[in-house]
Amino acid sequence: MKKGVVFVMVAVTLLVMSVPAAHAAEAIRLKYSNFFPPTHKNSVLGAQFCEEIKKRTNGRVEIFYYPGGTLTTAPKVFNGVVTGISDIGMSHVGYTRGRFPITEVHDLPLGFPSGFVSTQVANDFYSKFMPKEWDSVKVLYMHSGGPVIIYTVKKPVRTLDDLKGLKIRGTARIADIIKAYGATPMPLEMADLYESMRRGVIEGSLGSMEQLKGWKTGEIARFATLSWKVGSVTAFYVVMSKEKWNSLPDDIKKIFDEVAMEWKEKHAVGWNEIDIEGREYLKSMGGQTIPLAENEVARWQAAVEPVITDFKKDLITKGFKPDEIQGYINYTKDRIDFWRQKQKEMGVVTPYE
Repeated sequence: MKKGVVFVMVAVTLLVMSVPAAHAAEAIRLKYSNFFPPTHKNSVLGAQFCEEIKKRTNGRVEIFYYPGGTLTTAPKVFNGVVTGISDIGMSHVGYTRGRFPITEVHDLPLGFPSGFVSTQVANDFYSKFMPKEWDSVKVLYMHSGGPVIIYTVKKPVRTLDDLKGLKIRGTARIADIIKAYGATPMPLEMADLYESMRRGVIEGSLGSMEQLKGWKTGEIARFATLSWKVGSVTAFYVVMSKEKWNSLPDDIKKIFDEVAMEWKEKHAVGWNEIDIEGREYLKSMGGQTIPLAENEVARWQAAVEPVITDFKKDLITKGFKPDEIQGYINYTKDRIDFWRQKQKEMGVVTPYE
């Protein structure tokens, strides 16, 4: 009897001791690819997202984080998720022009006043229209930078004429805007921007103000021309493999959805903060900001109208109806106005107002 009792006790003890190991072995392990450098706020938020998921799932989900394009570079992030190189990815639609034709409405010069507003608009737009271009993945959330500005290394830009002939970095619809301004678009990856400016390969960039600090270009740029009224932005996404999403238990899916909505808000406020930091960083490096005069604003707005026209033509060739396309644009403008007012009511600090 005693031997039997001892045997049972030993068996129970071994079983109890094995539970944590078994639980650990069953942990869901995911890979998250992001092209932002590790110290960039968006990259830091990505890392914190991973930590929060692990915390709320009590370790049942562990996400291995690969910032700085170490797993997939910016243009390859989306395909990396679809093909299984990574399970989660963060990048923006401008790196894969034509893949997200409807969402590219967000890249049009429609007068986005801040990253907070554009992030909210991007999520509203996705929730309302659920474009089929995203069907191959699970969209966790969207976010978006502040209005793009012209910043240059040597030549100050005060008028549209000052842009003639300059080589300016920009991709996708942003490149179209640069061309409409009379400059030459250079479709470089962000990882190549600093060195290209330093070596004189390009003379500036059309990008959000955060680049001046987040990508250290404020060390080289001397001038930044500011106006949100010509505001175009870039739509970012955080997506998960559809296959991986479908394999998750329902309670874990719920946690992902909850954390995603919280992180959407963190990015929204964060974009405003890093735009302000970028402006101040430029000044601290001896750079100068140049407010765009109101009469110039009208000229710049007129110059980019063909970009909106071309967007409509592109969608028509893909089978979309003119009224449908105009509906996307009208909805985006309406949500800009809505969230601009909300931004004021909420007291969100913004670089421009």
